[in-house]
Order: sequence, then C-alpha cells, then structure tokens
Amino acid sequence: MHTTDAVHCHAEAGVLTITLNRPKANAINVPTSQALYAAFARLQDDPALRVGIITGTGRFFSAGWDLGSATEGEAVDADHGPGGFAGLTEFFTLSKPVIAAVNGLAMGGGFELALAADLIVASDTAEFALPEVKLGLMADSGGVLRLPQRLPRAIATELLLTGRRMGAAEALRWGLVNQVAPPDQLLPSAWALAQTLAANAPLAQAAIKEVLRHTQGLAVQAGYQVLRQQQLPAYRAMLRSEDAAEGPRAFGEKRPPHWRGV
Repeated sequence: MHTTDAVHCHAEAGVLTITLNRPKANAINVPTSQALYAAFARLQDDPALRVGIITGTGRFFSAGWDLGSATEGEAVDADHGPGGFAGLTEFFTLSKPVIAAVNGLAMGGGFELALAADLIVASDTAEFALPEVKLGLMADSGGVLRLPQRLPRAIATELLLTGRRMGAAEALRWGLVNQVAPPDQLLPSAWALAQTLAANAPLAQAAIKEVLRHTQGLAVQAGYQVLRQQQLPAYRAMLRSEDAAEGPRAFGEKRPPHWRGV
C-alpha cells in the first residue's frame, strides 16, 4: 500500500487500484495531478502491474479542477505535470490498460479523467457532465477532443455547449461506458474486468493501445499504411516477441499461456 494525502494506491494480483480521496468532492489541483501521475507512472514502470483502476471516495468520482485553488492563485492554465491534468489526460505513452470505476459524480475534469481511461465501469448513481461553459471556460483537458470520439457528435456537442448532466443509463445506451453496476458492486465489477485484462498478453495490449492511438480518425486504408510501415515500436515488439509464439503453442497444448512480456 502506497498512500499520499489525496491519492491512495493498492497493488494486488497485478492490478493497481488508485483512489482519489480529497473530501468532499475529490477536486484536483496541481499537487493532486502530480500524485496521480506518480501512481500511473508506477503502473507503467512496474512489470508486475498489468492493469490500473482509478476510482474515488464518497459521492464524487471527481468534481474536476479545484476551484478553491483558483481563488488561491492556481492559474487556469497551470502546469499539472508530465501527465497533464489529473496525471492521465496527457499520459499518451501509458501502455497498460486503465479502467475508470466511476463511483459518483464525474464533473468537468473528473469526466475528462474518466475519458482518458481505456474502459469505464459506472455506478448506477454516476453522472457525467462538462459544465465548464457555465464558468466561462471549456473542457480543454481532453473533453472537447475525446468526447466527440466516444459519442455521436451531436450528443457530444450538446454536452459541451449546455453543460448538462448525463446519467449512467444514458451513458450506457450511447456506449460511453462499458458496464453499469449497483454502488456496492462497482469495485467488484471493475476488479473482475481488470482480472480479465490481466490474463491477456501484455505486449499485445500495449500494441493495441499504440495502434488505436496512431490510427484514430484515419480511414481503414490509411490505418493499414500506418501498420505496414512498421514504425510502431510496441506493434513491432509484439510481432517479434516470445509471447507471440507462446500463445499459439499454449493453444495447441490445451493449456493456459504463460505470458512473459518479452
């Protein structure tokens, strides 16, 4: 167990659970962003860790940017560290999957943190909103960029321009979240999903994340050109890995594969 005042980390069975704990709203200032980045960097750097879960305590997943810090002088465009706001929104080279377990209200930057994860499991009490427009701002920590890629453009634009809340059921209907669970089943559901991910080949997962990142928005033919140019290091490493031979061998021998990540 590694703990800071605002960010708690717990590693178990290859899964790093990162919990925001800043009552009452889990709002995020620069030091919290830096602590979150340290947690995600630990996930990236520790070969024993395979999957991350990010969640919050209490009624909020996160209310986003700590407006109290703004009144104390933290600039709206402050440097939040190498991972960007919340330590994840600009951590583009993180090669391991992250699940956002959204326990409650994901507002503004809290919603942007969830959008920066690979998968979202939401409590049925969760709500999502980007209310920055009501404060004379915009969701520029990834929200304005990622949301139109995850929702039909008209719905994403509506959320951005109105700041309205979207409940968990609507988010599931639009495919924004992967699962919805009762509050007492949220973390068990996220944990079960993490264990499914952890059972799969790590180099293949890193390659998938890399290819998705580099081909996002491209037509299929252009995406193929990116693949065939052999300029993607994680994809190349997967193709040449011992794990790529181990998978078919284990299948033929009717046994679980033993992934070594090499």
